[in-house]
Amino acid sequence: MQILRWQEAMPPQEQQLYKRMQQEGLSPYTWANGPGDYYEVHSHSYQKVLYCMKGSIRFIFPKDAILPSMPEFVDLAPGDCLILPARVLHSAQVGPQGVTCMEAAHYDSAKSR
Repeated sequence: MQILRWQEAMPPQEQQLYKRMQQEGLSPYTWANGPGDYYEVHSHSYQKVLYCMKGSIRFIFPKDAILPSMPEFVDLAPGDCLILPARVLHSAQVGPQGVTCMEAAHYDSAKSR
């Protein structure tokens, strides 16, 4: 798992993030949720690359599913990026201002051959 914190003075712009992700060979899409929305514990068959664009979101990792050196939770603010490996159990809680994210699935082409 990687957490990349936004280092620029201005918050991210949708087109900027979209281009960045496309240049990395990804097919990004945008989604949004209202304040307090919650995603139950689940996992994905792919590596998830997710940027928080507006608001905030907390990713929570069940104690019995935590990988070595993985935190119990990760809070994302505008511009922050979470790269979540495939099959890692997690839930998510949207912050008090709601959230808008851009994400894409990254499939390991070496595994699909």
